[in-house]
Amino acid sequence: MEYPFFFTWTAQTAVKPVELTGGDRAWFTTADGSRWLDLGSLSYQVNAGHGRQRIVDAIKRQADQLCLSTAHAVFPAKVELAERLLAMAGPGYTKVFFTLGGAEANENALKIARQVTGRIKLVSRYRSYHGASMGALSLTGDWRRTLMEPGIPGVVHVQDCYCDRCPFGKRVESCARECATNIGQTMRLEGARSVAAVFLEPVPGANGVMVPPADYWPIVRAACDAEGALLVADEVLCGFGRLGKPFGHQHWGVTPDIITCAKGLTSGYQPLGAVIVHDRVARHFDDNLLACGLTYYAHPTACAAAVETLKLYEDEQLFANAASLGPVLGRELAAVAARLGVPTFTRNLGLLGALELEAPAAAWTQLGHELAARKLSLHNDARRGTCIFAPPLCITEDELVRGMRSFGDAAVAAFGAAG
Repeated sequence: MEYPFFFTWTAQTAVKPVELTGGDRAWFTTADGSRWLDLGSLSYQVNAGHGRQRIVDAIKRQADQLCLSTAHAVFPAKVELAERLLAMAGPGYTKVFFTLGGAEANENALKIARQVTGRIKLVSRYRSYHGASMGALSLTGDWRRTLMEPGIPGVVHVQDCYCDRCPFGKRVESCARECATNIGQTMRLEGARSVAAVFLEPVPGANGVMVPPADYWPIVRAACDAEGALLVADEVLCGFGRLGKPFGHQHWGVTPDIITCAKGLTSGYQPLGAVIVHDRVARHFDDNLLACGLTYYAHPTACAAAVETLKLYEDEQLFANAASLGPVLGRELAAVAARLGVPTFTRNLGLLGALELEAPAAAWTQLGHELAARKLSLHNDARRGTCIFAPPLCITEDELVRGMRSFGDAAVAAFGAAG
């Protein structure tokens, strides 16, 4: 069937869509009556799970009360949401700028950084994804950027914290954290104190779940301080419990100047993103124009959805659930790797994990068929040779184990067993 709309990031004739009809927590249903275990949270956004009626009801109540607003208006859900986000971010954060999603959050963080510092240059990593708008795409390091180059000027890319395939050719015993120190060196080579901001995902998610060494973020924070550059934590994918904490960077005890977030903010029930700004940056705009804005800034129904989503996380202790299931995911990933007859790497933190292996294109196509037959949904990236797992944070241990072992069966069928 040919549909009257575009499908994203693909040739249109290659699409084999499923028709979604609903869902319940870690599962979604399709029009043919199938029930799929969602090991990928759709597009990484369904942290709270499918079919959460309390979020839907909050949207309905807000729509009945106030469904339209302007950027300069105030209403309870907007105020409460900002206060909750600032509390989650921790001491020192005083302002929130609302957007429609993650790309716009990074786009506006970029604008804020350039306005505050008066500088143009920006640093990000090659294995990164920051969004599909032109500024965010220019920050992005992966293949999606190259399709739209030249993009905006001033973006400089650096190598990654990719310990399994170190871009600096280092072994563990000889590692001097070149992946982190390289960022400071690059800023100095670009011209002393010329960089406005460094943009980093706590763990690069869609590009392979590269978990950084413990001292990576502190080294980068010190480099930014030395160069007077802002540090931006892109928490669009990692935020709201995905890594077992409210925000992923909190694993490493650093304080970014700006935090961007979306996805899990509403668990996808409404389009919304946010830029959380530390007071040392926010004060610039007390007497200077903030040259940022959009029509649907802090839309009332989106704010209401986000407030209820954050309450749900607290009530069900979903961040703690993600933290406790992280070792289970890691164990099951290792078990799958042990079954395969090809070299593999596994990585995870909280409920974000990856299995990386080299296999021919036909095997990856076969994996897609095997997963569909088992009604498993995850991120199967043949381009990167990586399967990425990011289930809803409400998944149970039994569901996670059964799902991962079913994935193991699919992977063995597609890639072959050891021996």
